[in-house]
Amino acid sequence: MNAQKIKSIVFRYILFLIGLFIASLGVAFSTKAGLGTSPVASVPYSVSLLLKFLSFGMWLNALSVIQITVQILILRKNCNWFEIIIQTILAFVYGYLTNFSCWLIRDIQVSAYWQQFHLLIASCFILGFGIWIQFKGGVAMLPGEAMNRAISSVTKFKYENIKIFFDVFYIVVSVVICLVFFRELKGVREGSVIAAISIGFIIKLFNFIYNRIIGTEK
Repeated sequence: MNAQKIKSIVFRYILFLIGLFIASLGVAFSTKAGLGTSPVASVPYSVSLLLKFLSFGMWLNALSVIQITVQILILRKNCNWFEIIIQTILAFVYGYLTNFSCWLIRDIQVSAYWQQFHLLIASCFILGFGIWIQFKGGVAMLPGEAMNRAISSVTKFKYENIKIFFDVFYIVVSVVICLVFFRELKGVREGSVIAAISIGFIIKLFNFIYNRIIGTEK
């Protein structure tokens, strides 16, 4: 491996980590808005409200471990262990970054619904931008998306359909947790639905803007 290729790999990992941090900020802003988090974060957030001996970020890590375990069980001998190791490291980094991001914005206060809603929309754009940057890094996938990919490869169902199924599944589980233990919706609300619908379109928007800029430069 020559020096140029090593530099390219290092740059892509740095880009991915920057995207990871921005995405964690998006999740932190969504929790601050109080209108529900993104589907994949809704279960860890709901559990963190119930079981406070671990932080939100640590419950994210716990979900990642489950998602990685599912991949190993499904892929078996076809499992790429190097990728599993990278996923595990990045998942725990993401958990710690989420805790850090929540700490960074701890002093932001919102009370009126319109303030919550604007913060929610901002969180969707921040999260979408972070995910888009991760795609541009193109070196790894977080366990949730990698699990969806693994299930898709084994079952032959489309990746998009698998993702929709699990997004709905996470929201349903969060609703059950909130209604059973809190008698109200906390970890998942209208914001979770808005995030589930809008994030994909926001990523496409950033990609469209990027392609237009590159096209203009050419």
